[in-house]
Order: sequence, then structure tokens, then C-alpha cells
Amino acid sequence: MRILVISDVHANFIALEAVLKDAGPVDETWCLGDIVGYGPDPNLCLEYIREIPQLTCVLGNHDVALLGHMSLESFNGEAKRSLIWQERVLTADNIEFLKSLPQNAKVRHDFTLAHGSPRDPVWEYIINTFAAHINFEYFDTPWCAVGHSHVQCMFELIPGEERNKVSLEVLTPGKPVKLKNRAILNPGSVGQPRDRDPRAAYAIYDTKAKTWEPRRVEYNIAEVQRLIREKGLPDKHAVRLEQGW
Repeated sequence: MRILVISDVHANFIALEAVLKDAGPVDETWCLGDIVGYGPDPNLCLEYIREIPQLTCVLGNHDVALLGHMSLESFNGEAKRSLIWQERVLTADNIEFLKSLPQNAKVRHDFTLAHGSPRDPVWEYIINTFAAHINFEYFDTPWCAVGHSHVQCMFELIPGEERNKVSLEVLTPGKPVKLKNRAILNPGSVGQPRDRDPRAAYAIYDTKAKTWEPRRVEYNIAEVQRLIREKGLPDKHAVRLEQGW
């Protein structure tokens, strides 16, 4: 089976559309949360995602906050402004779809799926080997897929004589990784990459070959920036798209 793995769309429909086109036909889609937040098109993103066949989707911290299950004071000022605007414009059907999604981690095939981490599915960031090492104790599957950090990378558990070590690898787009040891993998962000590559990020998991292929695709960043400014959203969210930070 060929599985599309996406995360952190952040209301960037133009990037999402580019990813879905670039990925081509797939058997399943896994969405690791944060469909809303930051960007100009939360309704379009939710409408497209909820119609994807064979979809497994979990909530991210921005999704949870928009539903009122997390204080907006947990977010910086710009993120809070975007969420307040999105809360006003989101349709009832899209709110109901978000309400139907789980906050807890889900298991699909050989993967545990979470937005933040298996230990704290909504909020914890896995951004270093220390956090990754702790989180290997919180899932039983061979592999785990997370989002939240917006960085396309892999934490691999390397068996050792005394104590297992964890390595961090920033993945190369278009170069499939053969999955052998236990690992925590991040497909990167569709709508707001933060690894200095502005292209939309995603991954393809091949269940037969046991490969994880990180991918990037260009999209019309200038148009997204125009929409962000047209709707009066924080300019920072437009500026950062150009450089992927």
C-alpha cells in the first residue's frame, strides 16, 4: 500500500492542493493534525481533507484550541489573532468534522500517529534526541509519525550493548529511507515549513517495501501571502513562508 502522510497544513489551501496533486494516487492518507491556524483558507482545507477517502486524522494543538479545548493564551500573539479570526469564519460542518477527530494517538499498520508526541499527542514537541529517547517508551509499534515541529526529519533508535542511542537525521527530499530500527518520523509541514526550505513538505510510506519517502513540492507562495494580507492576518505569517522559518 502507498500511504500519503501530511501534517501542519495550517489553512494553506494552495500548498495542500499542490501536495495532493504531487503525491498522485494513494491507498490511504494520514493527517497528523493542525489543519487550521496561521493561514487564510481554513474552510477550504477542512472541506478537502474531510472528503479524502481512507483518511485517518488526529487533532493538533491549533485544532484543539479552535474548538475551545485549550486556552488561546497558550499561543503567541500572532497565532492567537489567526485563531480568533478562523473561529469566526469556520463553517458549522467544518467545526463538526474537527469535533469528530481524536486528540489521542492512533495506530495504523506499523505506525503510531500523533500530532506532538506519543507521550503528549497534542502539545509536546520532539525536536531533539532527548525528547525522542523518552518517547520511544510510549508507543509499541515499530514506528511513529508525528508533526508539530514543522521539520522533515527522523529520530532512529540505534541498539547498543549498554543503552540504546537515538540519532537525528534531517531527511533528503526524494530519497526514500528503508525502515529497519524503531524510529519517529516527521513528514514536515504542508502549509508552513520551518526547516529553511519553503516548499510544501509531506511523505509517502510504502507498507510493502517498508520505506518512508520525504517529499517537497513548490507552490504559489506569493498568492498565499496576498490572501493572508487581504484578510488582515498577521504579516509575519506571510513573510516567513518565503524562507521556510
